[in-house]
Amino acid sequence: MNTKPETARTYEKRWGTGGEPLPLRWVSRTHRTFKLADTRPMNFSLELRNVVADVVERVPEFAHINPAAILYTFTWSRTRSKYGLLARVTPLRFQGGRTYKQLRGKLYQVERYYIDQRELLYVFTCCLPRFLDQTFEEKWITIFHELHHMSVAFDGDLRRHAGRYQYHTHSKKGYDADMAALVRRYLAAHPEPMRFGFLHRTFDQLWGHHGGIYGLKIPRPKMLPMHLHDTAHPEPR
Repeated sequence: MNTKPETARTYEKRWGTGGEPLPLRWVSRTHRTFKLADTRPMNFSLELRNVVADVVERVPEFAHINPAAILYTFTWSRTRSKYGLLARVTPLRFQGGRTYKQLRGKLYQVERYYIDQRELLYVFTCCLPRFLDQTFEEKWITIFHELHHMSVAFDGDLRRHAGRYQYHTHSKKGYDADMAALVRRYLAAHPEPMRFGFLHRTFDQLWGHHGGIYGLKIPRPKMLPMHLHDTAHPEPR
């Protein structure tokens, strides 16, 4: 890791307007990257964003979330096993929404991500194909599970619970049961229950139907050391 970044630009990644092209990649059965062809593929990142936007609009427990401040990405699952990572939310701020954190006497900052000049606070990543090979209800529970991790202040930090198990409470099973109840309430009241019909299909079914699946694929944000002269106004932004 470079411990002496030359400029504040080192701490940023920008895509779209004013930055690099969006890192769109195929999600293939062989887990390789292809050049996007002129087919009719499904943009998984866009579909996930649309799902989150709808959930935020209809579920009061998630009303604090701004879908535009989230980057929707995927990572490849190494196997088709149903066991392993399904999805994760990566915060782009430290506790309390701070942009800096002191560890062992040194200041660190998480890389700051921008799309089209818009700064992002979270990265929502699904592990494909594994996420899409779940059942319909399991996919929804996974989505709600990850959204619930976002701080109620929506400040780039994770929601924290009292006690030893600050991210999932004392029972992950109970945590997921709570999310399942929210999912059932959301789906039961939805005026267009088939609006997100793609969640009824497996990865292979979607690939065959759309002629391919692609989405945003980015590296996980790094925590980078800071110089004191880089932190004239460190907390918070």
